Amino acid sequence: MGMTMAEKIIALAAGIEKTKAGDIETVTLDRLMSNDGTTHLTIDMYNKLKNPHIADVEKLVWIVDHNIPSDSPKTAASHKKMRDFAAEHGITYYEGEGVCHQIMMENHVRPGELIFGADSHTCAYGALGAFGTGVGCTDYLYAMVTGTSWLLVPESLKFNLHGKLREGVYARDLILTIIGRIGANGANYKAMEFCGEGLATLSMADRISICNLCVEAGAKTALMEVDDVALDYLKAHGREPKAIVKSDPDAVYSETYDIDLNEIEPIVAKPHFVDNVVPAKECEGVKIDEAFLGSCNNGRIEDLRVGAEVIKGKKVAERVRFLVVPASRAVYEQAMKEGLLDIFLDAGAIIMNPNCSVCWGACQGVIGEGETLISTGTRNFKGRAGHKDSFVYLASAATVTASAIAGKITTADRV
Repeated sequence: MGMTMAEKIIALAAGIEKTKAGDIETVTLDRLMSNDGTTHLTIDMYNKLKNPHIADVEKLVWIVDHNIPSDSPKTAASHKKMRDFAAEHGITYYEGEGVCHQIMMENHVRPGELIFGADSHTCAYGALGAFGTGVGCTDYLYAMVTGTSWLLVPESLKFNLHGKLREGVYARDLILTIIGRIGANGANYKAMEFCGEGLATLSMADRISICNLCVEAGAKTALMEVDDVALDYLKAHGREPKAIVKSDPDAVYSETYDIDLNEIEPIVAKPHFVDNVVPAKECEGVKIDEAFLGSCNNGRIEDLRVGAEVIKGKKVAERVRFLVVPASRAVYEQAMKEGLLDIFLDAGAIIMNPNCSVCWGACQGVIGEGETLISTGTRNFKGRAGHKDSFVYLASAATVTASAIAGKITTADRV
C-alpha cells in the first residue's frame, strides 16, 4: 500500500520509511512560526520552565502582524516582550513586514518541510508542498524546547481539479465552493490534497488562497503537488526544496472529489459560517457599510491588481469604508510601483499598512452594531470583525471591490 503526500512528509520528519493514517509518530520540526496573537503567552510559559532551552533557534520565526501598530498599552507590552525575547535569543523576527503566512511563503517555506505555526491558517504552506499545521501555545512551546513533537497521521481527502476557472471567477470562489460542498467539519483532522491537470492552471497566489482556507473545513493540513509553478516561485525567492513528494498511485484516501473548475461561479459565504455559501447573485443588493481587501488569504499583488482593475475610474460608494491592506511590505512596494495604490486612493479607498487588519477583528477597521462587512478575510463568525451583532460576508477580491463601489453586494460585471 502506497503513501499520500501527508504520510510521506511525516515519515520523512520521523526518520522512518513508512507510516499510515492512524499511526502516531514522533517528528522533528523543520520550522516553527509564531505571531503576536499568542507569543507572549508562550514566553510566559517558557520563563517558568525549570531548564529553559531552545532546541534550534535557526528554526524559529516570530512575526508581529495581528495588532501592528499596537492599539493599546497592553498590546505594546506584549510586543515589547516578544521583541526583547527575540533579540535576546537571536530569533528571526519581523515587525511591520506583513501578515505571518505571507512572510513565511515569501521567505521561508520549502517543499517537503513539516512546519508548526501558532496560527490556524498555517495550512497555507501546502501551496509549496509543505505540511503546515496550526498548534496552540503548549504544543508550540514543547516543539520550541525539544525540536520535536508527535503527530497522529491524518487520513487524506483527494481533490482532482479539472479544467480551468472562467474569466471573472477566482481561486477564492473555488475554495469557498469546496468548503460549502463538504461542510465546515468535512475535513476534520484530515489532509486535503489537491492534484489533477487543473492545478497547473492555478498561480501561486491562487494556490496559497486555496490551501489557506482549508482549515475552515476542519483540515489538519492542505497539500498540493509540487510542479513547475511552485518550483519557479521557489527559485524566484532564492530557495531550494527540502524534498519533493508525490502520492503513490496506490495511496489510500478516505474520499476522492472531482472538481470541474469550469463550473465554479462567483461565491459569497453568508454570516455566520464559512460553509454557508451561495452564488454571489443570491446576495445581490445586500447593503454594506465596509469592504475589506487584504489578509493572508487575498492580500497578494494579484488580488490588488484585480481590485484595482475593477475600481479604476470609479468611486467608493458614499458612507462605505473600503480598506485595502497589502499582505506584506513587498506586496505594498510592488503595488506602489504599478500605480495600484494611486488607483485605490483616487477611488476613495483607505490604504493600510501590511497587517491582519479587520480579518483579525481586534484592531483596525472593526465594525459596529448592526453593520455589514464584505471581506476577503478568512472567517465570518459572529463578532469576528467587531460587534457581536454585526454581519460578515466573505467573497473574492473582485466581488468585494465591486460591492465597495455599489454600496451593496454585487459582482464585478455589474459595476
